[in-house]
Parts: sequence; C-alpha cells; structure tokens
Amino acid sequence: MIGLVPYRPGEVAGATGSGRSGLRAIAAVAAHCDDIAIGAGGTLLTVCASHPGIRVDALVLSGGGTVREDEEAAALAAFCPGADLHLTVLKLPDGRLPAHWDEAKTAVEELRARTDPDLLLAPHPGDAHQDHRGLARIVPTAFRDHLVLGYEIVKWDGDLGRPSVYQPLAPEVAEAKADLLLAHYPSQHGRSWYDRETFLGLARIRGVECNARYAEAFHVAKLTLDLTAGG
Repeated sequence: MIGLVPYRPGEVAGATGSGRSGLRAIAAVAAHCDDIAIGAGGTLLTVCASHPGIRVDALVLSGGGTVREDEEAAALAAFCPGADLHLTVLKLPDGRLPAHWDEAKTAVEELRARTDPDLLLAPHPGDAHQDHRGLARIVPTAFRDHLVLGYEIVKWDGDLGRPSVYQPLAPEVAEAKADLLLAHYPSQHGRSWYDRETFLGLARIRGVECNARYAEAFHVAKLTLDLTAGG
C-alpha cells in the first residue's frame, strides 16, 4: 500500500511506502450539514487519530442558524478528535446553490484565503445532487494546486460510480462512523436510507474493492506524484 504525501513544489514529497503521510492541515467542504461525515467521516477519524493536533477547516454552505448547525458542530467535533477544528456554516438555501453561485464561490475563495491544506475533501463533479455538483465545480477554481478527494453520498438518484481512490477503515472505525452518524444527526432519522445498514453496507462494498474489510472511496480528477521521495 502506498501512502500519499501531498506534493508541494520545492519540497521532498510524493508517494512513499513507509511511515505516515506529511499531513499538516486538511479542509473539507460540503453543501449540507452531514455531507462531510457521510462521505468522509471514517477518513477524518483515521487521519485525526494518526495526526494529533492536525488543523481541520470545514465549510458547510447551508444550515446556518438552525438545529442543523448545532448537529454539525457536535458531529465534526466527534469525527475530528484532538484536531484544531475550525467550522463555518453558512445560510444558503438547501437545493438552490445554482441560484446562489456567487455567494458559494465567494465562500470557497474565503476558505482558500485562510488555509492552505495538504488535502481537501469535497463533493465530486459526478454527483447527481445539484448542490453537491455545483460545489464540486467551484472547488478547483479556488484550490488549483491541491489534492482533492471527491467523496460520495448515498441518495435516491443512484449515482454511485466507480471511484479510484480508497481509504481502508479499521472495523472499529467503520462502526464508530455509523454510530456517530446516528447519534449526532437526529434530524435525518426520518429518511428511509439513513441507517446503520446503509453506512456499513457501502463501506463493506468499497472495502471489497480495495482488499480491506471496510473503506471509504473517493473520486480524484488530478493527482501529482513525486516518485523521487525516499521510502
């Protein structure tokens, strides 16, 4: 298994088969509260456990000023234990991102101005939800030279595709992710798909695809390697 070390011009970086990655800061963006946790909660648990004190900047475009913001704050604190977490939740209307393009783009640009992450977690451009898809299109206009992992969100549309990057999850991490999703987002319990079986089922399928018990999967449009890095 190869560990990816974020490439930064002028530094020794790249892909290495030994040791932990050189992560110093990560960022995560979402259209809705719970998107980050559903798409990358296991990855956040894994990264924060192996990188105590890592900075995590999270931006959510909708849900501000509602119970959803409170849920998100508590959830991400649980998904990022020991991290230096900075969360911003805005008040854009759910399902209307295309009509609020300028505000969304400004928010992403402001996030970029205050952080230079080694890794960015974001929706992927093939997502069927217009808010997710729109945000995915904005991300590379602000984060032009960053490793962006496009997470996947289960939904009615059936848009789960063929991701190319996997983060294996220890069984206890996959279980913890499902537990935290159910504990911290009670507003979503009425959705027929929002249950433990869904979260562990998808993680099991993605695990099969990367020879692990469980995993989270991501779409990557561009990845820069430096194979001169020592191993």
